[in-house]
Amino acid sequence: MNTKQIIPSDEELTAFIDGELTAEEAARIETMVNEDESVAERLEFLSRASLPFEQAFAPLLSQAPREKLEAMLAAIPVGEVARSGSAPALVSRRRLLGALAASLIAGIAIDRAVLGIGKGFSAKDENSEWRAVVADYISLYTPETLAGPAPERDVQAAQLASLDEKLGLSLSPEAVALPGIDFKRALLLQYDGKPLAQIAYLDPETGPLALCIVRSDGGAKAPDLESRKGMNVVYWANRTHAFMLIGRIPADRAQELAENVRSRLSS
Repeated sequence: MNTKQIIPSDEELTAFIDGELTAEEAARIETMVNEDESVAERLEFLSRASLPFEQAFAPLLSQAPREKLEAMLAAIPVGEVARSGSAPALVSRRRLLGALAASLIAGIAIDRAVLGIGKGFSAKDENSEWRAVVADYISLYTPETLAGPAPERDVQAAQLASLDEKLGLSLSPEAVALPGIDFKRALLLQYDGKPLAQIAYLDPETGPLALCIVRSDGGAKAPDLESRKGMNVVYWANRTHAFMLIGRIPADRAQELAENVRSRLSS
């Protein structure tokens, strides 16, 4: 008698992408990818969304209590791979997901969809897609993610300079400053094979905020506003780059800050 196959989770799909499944499990998922269009689309998306979660969250994970972290990891179901004994019980991305879950103990609110994405966008809209990926990523941030003193100007300048070569920009602490909001760090990430700059801030009233920049040939676009993952997003583009400012701040404040930084980046 035929039984309905269980749709693979994002965790299983990322393990498949990383080549960390047994031959039997990999063959099962490959069959489902060939037979189920939704699974194939999800696999394609996860293959493209290559943001380095581990790099960004390493400071947080180091704060989680070791004993409780290990206990949480031990309790995470690992599916047929672990039961077969033919592969390590926790593959690399499973360890990351477990660590993120364990960091809840340290008071860090983690969104369940670490590798997920909202369903309210068209996969054919590249600009919408990158904003959705970033929103999923930033939704994991809490004030604890960006705790600590703001770096000195020379440190900010050095971090921004590391982005310039990849993005073809000339960023300075003054150009990306947000009034009344502390600059915390600048990271170079990657989306769909392209460099993606993330400049993170901490608003004392509403928490984490990020200015993200990616190369784009979609042409100039005037600022617009949308909501993703409970956050307001102001996005715009010039001839060479797409920008977004995202955070849990009121829409009017988000638009004011975005216009402020947009005027400086375009000057």
